[in-house]
Amino acid sequence: MNLITIIPAYNEEKAIENVAEGALKYSDVLVVDDGSDDHTSKRASKAGAMVIRHDKNRGKGAAIKSGLKNALNSGYSTIILMDGDGQHNPDHIPLLAGSIDGFDIILGSRFKEGDPDNMPAYRMLSNKITTGLIRYVTGYRITDSQSGFRAISRDSSKFFLDIKYDDYVYESEMLYIASKNNMKIKEVVIPTAYGPEKSYVSTIHILRYMLFIGKLFARKLRNV
Repeated sequence: MNLITIIPAYNEEKAIENVAEGALKYSDVLVVDDGSDDHTSKRASKAGAMVIRHDKNRGKGAAIKSGLKNALNSGYSTIILMDGDGQHNPDHIPLLAGSIDGFDIILGSRFKEGDPDNMPAYRMLSNKITTGLIRYVTGYRITDSQSGFRAISRDSSKFFLDIKYDDYVYESEMLYIASKNNMKIKEVVIPTAYGPEKSYVSTIHILRYMLFIGKLFARKLRNV
């Protein structure tokens, strides 16, 4: 399998080297440094990963799009997306990649077999609410719409290059675009490790997401 793992990263110098080294056991690795002001790029390169660097912080969605364009131009057939903070275990890359046959997107779900014991309560509540809304709008019977650990086929990834969102909304919009193009989605169970909480989600991000959800419902109503 012609496989690459794309890791969007912003100020992840503490974890990125270990994450990249772990992923390199199973695939080529591209770290997209989204304008970090620490040593994320240097440590990713030290681990052996390919690195693209944005000149300023543009958002997780923008980083994913840069990675997807590079992967498509390089001819990869399957693309793994994973976070750079160490919450995702690279040893589960074969599970996601090995499940892609016959599907367009594989989601690594933290909720498929029940609530994770180690997830902070506010994150669990936020995820459940968001996932419920995404399920209603898309029709996908998924349990973890916010998972950043995903496998994507080459053909489906082309549909995600022109998404207008550059922030965290991007990952939810991917699922909406998938539903409008009749893509097949499957979830596999992944455990996730949570360390000291670090969040770059600001009040403006929350407001933008609320606006995004409103637009999703408007789209749903127009199609009823």
